[in-house]
Amino acid sequence: MKTINFVVIGYGGMGSYHAKGLIQEKDGVKVVGVYDIDQKRLDLAEEEGFKVYATLEDVLEDQSVEAVLIATPNDSHKELSIAALKAGKHVVCEKPVMMNTKEFEEVFALAKLEGKVFMVHQNRRWDNDFLIIRDLYKNKQIGELFQIESRVQGANGIPGDWRHLKQHGGGMLLDWGVHLLDQMLYMVDSPVKKVAADLSFVLGDDVDDGFISYLTFENGVKAIIEVGTTNFIKLPRWYVRGFEGAAVIRDWDLSGEIVKQTGTIDHHNLVPIKAGAGLTKTMAPPSEEATTTLRIKEVAADVAPFYANFYDVVRNNAEPIVKNEEVYRVLKLIEAIFEAAEKQQVIEFE
Repeated sequence: MKTINFVVIGYGGMGSYHAKGLIQEKDGVKVVGVYDIDQKRLDLAEEEGFKVYATLEDVLEDQSVEAVLIATPNDSHKELSIAALKAGKHVVCEKPVMMNTKEFEEVFALAKLEGKVFMVHQNRRWDNDFLIIRDLYKNKQIGELFQIESRVQGANGIPGDWRHLKQHGGGMLLDWGVHLLDQMLYMVDSPVKKVAADLSFVLGDDVDDGFISYLTFENGVKAIIEVGTTNFIKLPRWYVRGFEGAAVIRDWDLSGEIVKQTGTIDHHNLVPIKAGAGLTKTMAPPSEEATTTLRIKEVAADVAPFYANFYDVVRNNAEPIVKNEEVYRVLKLIEAIFEAAEKQQVIEFE
């Protein structure tokens, strides 16, 4: 096994996470160096045992380096990707891959021309909570899912510095939204038909501090995708409904349950309950005989780790786990969400 040597470009939170955790020699890949425009980050990388490069040109001219990982602010991804591809390097790029579909088309075409692998790191396809919901969708444990709600919420506002700025590709739609939309499109095996959305600007930045989007798929599935940074009380990470039950995952710890219909609900003999100042049969709970509650169980990923797959793509011409066509589709959907929010209209999506 000939190891693929990587240089990490951008040694911030995600760059160092790749260097010290995700890129592992057992997968056939190794970090041999780091480049960053911040000297303090270079000093830290050197202290941690990595070779540091003074300039980007030094990285690109190093023939022992086969690939680079780009983990810089979003607006620099295109320029860095083009430089690396023209220098004969394979590229892994953090999300969002580019600022828009036009930029991505240019870079994707160049990768094909140069005969180099260009892959986007969509790591949250391996999240345990997502794998559980995807398994429910595929295996129909609670019947066909007809509504999927996916949320990530916090109360710390927009983190960092450049993430507050539109020119650098800041905002939550281009941050967490990329992950949640990628998960949804990867899971639901049907094209998106309609898009509606609303962006939040309550914190006063020139980029969104949260958003809510509504997707309708051609197969009838409806999805709500929401990101918030001003939520002192959070809604569940996932809430899904199927024709034979429902499931909830409340947080990253996988707390939650599945409630599955096991009997027939007798609609003619429902017992009313007191609700506020009145009575209701409609909202009364089903009888104990009609449902059963099941524990949430972890589901193993059915694909190789990202970098093991990257190695196989480079060395053996394997199929990428994260395909550039899928990445393009997510970017196109993001553009539709921006448009739907600006016009306050439902957008027909093609």
